[in-house]
Amino acid sequence: MLKTTKKKKIISEYGVHDKDTGSADVQVAILSEQIKQLTGHLKKHNKDNHSRYGLLKMVAKRKKLLDYLNKNDEKRYKSLIKKLDLKK
Repeated sequence: MLKTTKKKKIISEYGVHDKDTGSADVQVAILSEQIKQLTGHLKKHNKDNHSRYGLLKMVAKRKKLLDYLNKNDEKRYKSLIKKLDLKK
């Protein structure tokens, strides 16, 4: 789970405008950070299958959001992929 300060920092960095909290860009950035943290947790606790299931759901949700962004605004999609250093 992300702390509020970390989440606010991500929102300010990836938001389309100043009051943006729910755009696809922000959601993908927050999910990416959560995925990164959960991956670290699973490296220590490799038998935590409940968290692994949650990780798979997050990855699927991020993929859906990225597909949506790619379909509707390819320019924003490419810049987000580059910022987050994700594979295409």
